[in-house]
Amino acid sequence: MQEKVGYYSSMESFGAVDGPGVRLVYFLQGCPLRCLYCHNPETQPVNKEKQISIAEILTKYENNKAFYEQGGITISGGEPLMQIDFVIALFKECKKRNIHTTVDTSVCTFSENPIILNKWKELVTVCDLFICDLKEFDSQKHKTLTGLGNENIIAGIKWLDANGAKMWIRTVLVPGFTDHHDNLVQIGQFLKTLKNCEKFELLPYHNMMIFKYKQLNLDFKLNGIEPPSKEYCKECLNIILSAKNSLSY
Repeated sequence: MQEKVGYYSSMESFGAVDGPGVRLVYFLQGCPLRCLYCHNPETQPVNKEKQISIAEILTKYENNKAFYEQGGITISGGEPLMQIDFVIALFKECKKRNIHTTVDTSVCTFSENPIILNKWKELVTVCDLFICDLKEFDSQKHKTLTGLGNENIIAGIKWLDANGAKMWIRTVLVPGFTDHHDNLVQIGQFLKTLKNCEKFELLPYHNMMIFKYKQLNLDFKLNGIEPPSKEYCKECLNIILSAKNSLSY
């Protein structure tokens, strides 16, 4: 086995929302986005204090294999594809063991630069599922929300779809930011164009991460924003699904 080392923030032994089944989840370090509602701000810096090897991850998986028979391994972050070489090497070893692989990504590192694109082509061959975070369809609003535009994210999702990658698409409903009508309609219309999106989830914003910002001495910029109600989430989801089904507005 070619040994590569990854840099991570934390792990979850029995993840239930990061792909199908019960999963072993590692949250890798580093992210170029600075989302105002980031749930894991501790993963943003390219911090190399905590290392993990492929062998260690696979050993952890094998020690609890009975729990993961209907699940697998998910690599999240941060933005895990900042460490794409490590993810590819890990997933290659997973494929040898028939372990289901998932990456939870913002897709923000996608590029048509030949060197980077070749790595994405290799990743698609060993990644069973891409969980893609589609935050905001308007690029300028996306920049306000995350610090960067979304052109490469949209292009990356289209490229994954065109190359047969199975995807789940997720959007966090942040009141006053991602819940505006145009965004919901545009997301729905975009979903309609995807052939390999197996699931869409609209996730309600929560503020349970505020304590992390206090611990890290970071300024949390969404103080006063309350989590949306279930009824409001359902209303917004219906707008997305109606647009996806081509109802007129």
